[in-house]
Amino acid sequence: MSTGARRATIADVAREAGVSTSTASVVFSGKVNVADATRERVLSAAAALGYTGPDPRAASLRTGRSGIVGVVLGGELRHAFLDPVTTAMMDGLTDALASISAGILLLRDDPREDEPPPIADAPVDAVVLIGCSTRTREVLEVVRQRGLPVVVIEGDAGDDVPQVSLDNREASAAIARKVFQLGHRRAATITLPLDFTRERAAITPDRVAEATVPVTLDRLAGFCDVFPVGAGITAAGSLVDEGYLAARMLLTRDDAELRHDRPTAIVAQSDLLAVGAIRAAEELGLRVPDDLTVVGFDGIAADGLGSLVLTTMAQPALAKGRAAGEQVARMLEGEEGRSVHFTCEFRAGETAGPPPAAD
Repeated sequence: MSTGARRATIADVAREAGVSTSTASVVFSGKVNVADATRERVLSAAAALGYTGPDPRAASLRTGRSGIVGVVLGGELRHAFLDPVTTAMMDGLTDALASISAGILLLRDDPREDEPPPIADAPVDAVVLIGCSTRTREVLEVVRQRGLPVVVIEGDAGDDVPQVSLDNREASAAIARKVFQLGHRRAATITLPLDFTRERAAITPDRVAEATVPVTLDRLAGFCDVFPVGAGITAAGSLVDEGYLAARMLLTRDDAELRHDRPTAIVAQSDLLAVGAIRAAEELGLRVPDDLTVVGFDGIAADGLGSLVLTTMAQPALAKGRAAGEQVARMLEGEEGRSVHFTCEFRAGETAGPPPAAD
């Protein structure tokens, strides 16, 4: 049987297989048991006709949904998936969305100049925003105008938007306090980006005042609760290379007096940044933790540490993503979304110790 250039339909498959359209449909839905012989006949007919399954456009017209949830990330998508935290969140999110058979569409939060954000006309049923910077707030307004359900992971989008939050300030202060209790008084921090420019530079009051990334600001505030005069460098992203470059800025000083003021501890806002800082220290001839304490944040399985185990604050990244997906599913089923809060846990390692005896 030939259908020409027209896309084969389930009705075509049913006629070719000699079964009813409803029987052919349940073979592809997998929701009802069908005799093996019947299933084989339907699948053989489908293969002969080039039929691969129900047309998603038709399903969309019937249900009024696309079956897609938009996920808006900041920065380059290729960089985002170099971060195991993002990967774990996406795993949790897709796992929860499987209950409603929804897929995800990844989008950036920064539209081109004079153009609306990509989410403006994306074929999605709901949206998950990662963080809530100035740019993501613009995206949020577009989402609200479209009347789509939205959940924010780690960002304050207002009382009417369900949020998946983390105790960033408290957790950052907790690990900084561990460093302080070891005897360190000259600690520095390497932070995540402060804004969409993602500049690698020294932290200044002016830069902090203009910052737009809540996670960075909260973790910085926690560090400053313990080390109010500590130095700091903002990295261009949560990358090992960025931790390396930022640490060299903190640790390499030519002036003798400044060398005396070199930090004895680095508190990094991610484990990847901490790994980079350790690499920089070792390249400069500093032993971790004998000469320099380095602690991180995330609790990922970080490569590049050799036999060392990183001292860090572990966050439940998988659970965060799953919670966001569960709230999206609730709202798409007509229920009210709820905010969910998570806390971090200190994980002792081998990269933190007392400052050198001379200090």
